[in-house]
Amino acid sequence: MAAPPDAARSASPPSWHEIILQGFKRNAIDLVPYVPDRVLTPLIQSLHDDPFFTTFATAREEEAVGILAGAWMGGRRGALLMQTSGFATLPNVLASLVVPCQIPLIMVVSERGTLGEFNYGQSLVCRTMRPVLDALAMEHHTMMRFDELEFIVDRSIKQAVATQAAVALILSPLLTGGKLFA
Repeated sequence: MAAPPDAARSASPPSWHEIILQGFKRNAIDLVPYVPDRVLTPLIQSLHDDPFFTTFATAREEEAVGILAGAWMGGRRGALLMQTSGFATLPNVLASLVVPCQIPLIMVVSERGTLGEFNYGQSLVCRTMRPVLDALAMEHHTMMRFDELEFIVDRSIKQAVATQAAVALILSPLLTGGKLFA
């Protein structure tokens, strides 16, 4: 006799985006602005579908950082979703607002620019993103494996809040499957 559909569904392991969503909930991250991204679409859709979250698109990454900085100062926790190329717009706001004001900005970045990337601009930003994060003394983790994802997301958020320091959670195409190219 076959298992009921609900039993079969619950037996499958959670997806990368379900793990991140649950990590946000466990850590009271309920405000999630984003810049639209094809790789992050499953996470974005899941956040929109869950009434726990306030989720909306912004025009630029700096706009989302400003919203999250104000939210933090008002007692609310949030995270920014973006792709690698969007990181290129952030060094000034990170160096002039996030770092000196000790805002625990949580950035979830879908990694482009590697593993078959066709866009040279994406590749250039991918190669410079981690050195910029290092220069700003910002914690960052590249997540490539499901067995590490829950731990890294949970502990990174806890550390960011406790130390009032930003963190970048970089989602490797090895984890997400990356962007599919025609």
